[in-house]
Amino acid sequence: MNSLTEKYLDIVKKRNPGEAEFHQCVEEILVSLEPVLAKHPEYEKAGLIERLIEPERIISFRVPWVDDSGKVQVNRGYRVQFNSAIGPYKGGVRFAPNVYPGVMKFLAFEQIFKNALTGLPIGGGKGGADFDPTGKSDGEVMRFCQSFMTELYRHIGPTTDSPAGDLGVGPREIGYLFGKYKRLANSYDESITGKHIIYGGLNGRTEATGYGIVYFADCMLKANGEKMEGKKVVISGFGNVAWGTTEKLDELGAKVIAFSGPDGYILDEAGVTGEKIDYFIELRNSGKNICQPYADKFPGAKFIAGKKPWEVKADLYIPCAMQNDIQLEDAKNIVASGAKFMCEGANMPTTNEALEYLMANGVIVGPCKAANAGGVACSCIEMGQNAGHTVFSPDQVHAQLKDIMVNIHDSAAAAAKEYGLGYNLVAGANIAGFMKVAQAMMMQGVV
Repeated sequence: MNSLTEKYLDIVKKRNPGEAEFHQCVEEILVSLEPVLAKHPEYEKAGLIERLIEPERIISFRVPWVDDSGKVQVNRGYRVQFNSAIGPYKGGVRFAPNVYPGVMKFLAFEQIFKNALTGLPIGGGKGGADFDPTGKSDGEVMRFCQSFMTELYRHIGPTTDSPAGDLGVGPREIGYLFGKYKRLANSYDESITGKHIIYGGLNGRTEATGYGIVYFADCMLKANGEKMEGKKVVISGFGNVAWGTTEKLDELGAKVIAFSGPDGYILDEAGVTGEKIDYFIELRNSGKNICQPYADKFPGAKFIAGKKPWEVKADLYIPCAMQNDIQLEDAKNIVASGAKFMCEGANMPTTNEALEYLMANGVIVGPCKAANAGGVACSCIEMGQNAGHTVFSPDQVHAQLKDIMVNIHDSAAAAAKEYGLGYNLVAGANIAGFMKVAQAMMMQGVV
């Protein structure tokens, strides 16, 4: 870490005390940008980095709602509109107990570069609330979502900010949010994406993030003289991302042999395929923990309680759960397995320490801001579909998605090569995304 990186990181820590996730993601990106800033001193002169690491706008608001027992509950909602240099803010809404400003800023900051990598005209933002939808009735979730949107609708719009779903915000929540937005704004538009196909959603959106991850991982393997067919894969998580990833891996001839839930992981050496994938999504939609029921239904599978799947030997690892899922000890297990590839499916699933260890020991890493950009890319495609009053077929969507993911891989690889970093996709993705945003910011002046 050079002195310039330390200077900017010190600014971030002083202005945002106690927000470890935000500090972590800024550090990871700034370290990658060191050769860029050395080559472009005009960015420092223009105060570009100081502006980039400070959100354009942060909205925090009270969300009061009434539970089924008639008791008033109060949560806190957020929307971080981080950077609009290349387009209106775009990013999901997350409902989870651990949502606080540090998580919101980290997610929104990552979103700037992820969105830039897609090549689509969308800026970076993120939102959410410290509300846990787990175990809540439909009525409680509806009342919460309606209260949340009563404030949020003032700050979003088709040319301003277009939220989508994220952790804890699926089709049910999106429906309630959109319904309230439509009534308050008196507008049926593309201000919210992730909608059901019945009322303007995109065919293929549910699996888009997972499919995109696999398209990106396939590019990684091909660039290194290997193919996906026959590879043993370990993933984490059991949401839509993990499901879409598993389905596309199976289609390309790879075998998912382990996946995880909150209380352990499943080891299924026969592979998660066919009816197992169907049962995977059935359990996901039920809201139940997936591991024990899966092991009960398929006797060849083993449930290992209280552990992570990174101890299982595989050819490719794809974390699809939460941030910082892979710690240093997990990275050591992955290296010891002899694996050459890891592709990040979740947002920042690897600690900086673990990431450094993996790369120092020859593991090729597909960074999350590149590999999981398929979700937001399809959200932008949905915006275009709504604005054009048309409907795209699943084949049209998947073809666009694959092209976008291949272009993201190629632009990240090219950026790394340009700066003498070899096939370093982590640095390459940061540089490629940054350059687009930086050039737009320079053209638009100090705003």
